[in-house]
Amino acid sequence: MRVRREVLGDAHVDRAVANTDDFTADFQDLITRYAWGEIWARPGLDRRTRSVITLSILTTLRAEEELAMHVRAALRNGLTPDEIREVLLQTAIYAGVPAANTAFKVAQGVLRESDDGGDDRSA
Repeated sequence: MRVRREVLGDAHVDRAVANTDDFTADFQDLITRYAWGEIWARPGLDRRTRSVITLSILTTLRAEEELAMHVRAALRNGLTPDEIREVLLQTAIYAGVPAANTAFKVAQGVLRESDDGGDDRSA
């Protein structure tokens, strides 16, 4: 939970926990233990690198809601808007322009929100 909070922010995690019910409890437990406790906490890659990989994969999958959340996480993990742009440009070549086009729109919205002092409301 510590890594999840550090990467995604308290506001996002608090919302996820508050929205957990009997139907989603097992899933929340799964992602907390495995995604955040096993993978994101491994020493083999730093969080910036993990964010680059995650942004690339989410762009490829066209997982816009998760992408917005991870653009915020990438900023929190130290990526700059310029680096996020480069990740999306790189992904465009290998995952396709339509996927990258959508990713640019999502990231642009998050970056504008970030510039306006947004609070992760849409994640």
